[in-house]
Amino acid sequence: MTNPASYLVFTDLDGTLLNHDDYRYDAALPMLAWLKAHQIPVIAVTSKTRVEVEELLQALSFEEPFVVENGSGVFIPANDQRFDLTQTEVSQQVWNQHQRLCLGCTYNQARIGLQTLSQRLSQPLQGFGDMSVDELMALTGLNSEDALKAQTREFTEPFVNPGLAASALAQQVAEMGFQILVGDRFCHLIGLGAGKGKAVNLLVQCYQTLQPPIKTVGLGNSPNDLAMLEVVDIPIVIPGTKGPHPGLAHQGWQIAPAPGAQGWAMAMSQVRDQYWSSV
Repeated sequence: MTNPASYLVFTDLDGTLLNHDDYRYDAALPMLAWLKAHQIPVIAVTSKTRVEVEELLQALSFEEPFVVENGSGVFIPANDQRFDLTQTEVSQQVWNQHQRLCLGCTYNQARIGLQTLSQRLSQPLQGFGDMSVDELMALTGLNSEDALKAQTREFTEPFVNPGLAASALAQQVAEMGFQILVGDRFCHLIGLGAGKGKAVNLLVQCYQTLQPPIKTVGLGNSPNDLAMLEVVDIPIVIPGTKGPHPGLAHQGWQIAPAPGAQGWAMAMSQVRDQYWSSV
């Protein structure tokens, strides 16, 4: 069996480690405690902001790297000796006891990009930075405190989907030097160098300098996680209440037996039994 210390676990949050409807993760707590006890990093890879993820990690008493805003920013605790950043050329700085690596653009650049896109499309586009807290609460269902955290952005700008085809939007932003992720309610304007898969690869490279060989587990629930799931050794799809997302269902990957935190815990228990049963 493989030493579990040579594994990294990368996980999406909403609809994956966190339940889709109530955002709870109680069912995953025993498995998270086991992973922590065996020094296996559990690394959040999410569209959420740094402020949102830091609050979750504090609640879990986790001191692990994390990836925010769809692979645009990577944060590694400054005293974490498992990750050697000396070989990476990615822009980095010390940020609140973390090394902050910027893979994409800055928030100011994303805001300017949204204004440019609005002009190119000849229609107003409403980003998170244009909305009041009340407007964002009405659109998302978030309470005021969580809406403020969602607006505390450093790299990317979500905006209301104007109803244009994804291909049309992608062509426009590519000509501007950006990427776009198109969702049901919101699109996310992100920098060209960003991406969940790119962030995962960066962290694996930094970790391997200290403790090879590394094996990786990835858990996600939507096409937004596709780039992450494609680059890990053990990709796991967390289904919704109606089954796995059609964009992930036919990849040949392991599908967890239940949605949300319960499915996350069950899938990770299967990984533990298959790969770490001697531990």
